Amino acid sequence: MQQPPRFAMVAGEASGDLLAGLVLDGMRARWPALSAQGIGGPQMAARGFQAWWPSDKLAVSGYVEVLRHYRELVGIRKQLKERLLKDRPNVFIGVDAPDFNLGLEQGLKEQGVPTVHFICPSIWAWRPERVETIRRSADHVLCIFPFEPELLARNGIAATYVGHPLAGVIPLVPDKAAARRALGLQEGEQVIAILPGSRRSEVKNLAETFFLAAALVQRAHPAIKLIAPAVPGLASAIEEAARAAGLERGLQVLQGQSHLALTACDLVLVASGTATLEAALFKRPMVIAYKVNWLTYRIMWPKRLQPWVGLPNVLCRDFVVPELLQHDATPEKLAAALLEWLEAPARIAAIQARFTALHHELRRDTKALATDAIEKVIAR
Repeated sequence: MQQPPRFAMVAGEASGDLLAGLVLDGMRARWPALSAQGIGGPQMAARGFQAWWPSDKLAVSGYVEVLRHYRELVGIRKQLKERLLKDRPNVFIGVDAPDFNLGLEQGLKEQGVPTVHFICPSIWAWRPERVETIRRSADHVLCIFPFEPELLARNGIAATYVGHPLAGVIPLVPDKAAARRALGLQEGEQVIAILPGSRRSEVKNLAETFFLAAALVQRAHPAIKLIAPAVPGLASAIEEAARAAGLERGLQVLQGQSHLALTACDLVLVASGTATLEAALFKRPMVIAYKVNWLTYRIMWPKRLQPWVGLPNVLCRDFVVPELLQHDATPEKLAAALLEWLEAPARIAAIQARFTALHHELRRDTKALATDAIEKVIAR
């Protein structure tokens, strides 16, 4: 390539920003002078990415929630498309955020801009009709789960399994003692990490319920400690939810530092999403929960294609950890599920062994594999 490549990228919310940052590391090693612009967050900015809009603009989930922000999101996508068609990148890379990115990718691809979509939309979980949208939108899909490329190939979509980037970042044996020292926690203390989500809507729906459950657990185990990592901008909302639940004793709210929290803890109460896989890679037993607007739930629930929602269960093809969704996500049921873990050390040892095997399955040189695939798209 004569000139350093120019990439356009869009990543939604904190998990997409983290994944995009890892891919930028691989691309920067291949093309040190590259430039990259679009929509991103602090992880991408730390790699020299120029964010025209912040990634938290796209951190909206659920049909009803998206409708409330529809006009703004459509306006951003229209402006971004016009800007990229005026000054064309070598490749556009959409990282997750499929409802925003696939439509943008289709418009760019139709005008001759090569497109890559990183993270296959979960057509194996729900909305299988989306495979047609993927075919129209992406020249190539980078897959984080090993069964996805074959599924896409059956539908005429080029794809590469690159492993899950987090499996290469998270150590196979986390250093719990060092993490506890960093957080001022004692080695023998029982610690629960509370992760009610990275979106404001998730924190609104789940945080108070999570803290009410944690308070019930503390009644049974008064010495237990709680840590709650908060994504930038949501710490005050999490602290407010804790106060509303009457929970202030034994709680430490962290600014970010979710990986440090997952390293330090014994058990996790977590919103369904990427954080559940992170908890599994840290080999932590967990209770998964989720609640959305009632209308969103009524629309989405019939579309599911398998019985599992949490990623650890999807990948293990079994309910290896509890899932409490919507009406079942009550403080009492969540507390009971947490207490079951605390009282079953043999069960904890078994799930740690299963999660170690899963970690090996997902561990690949993601940066290099993703960059190789992107380079081939550029060459075409």
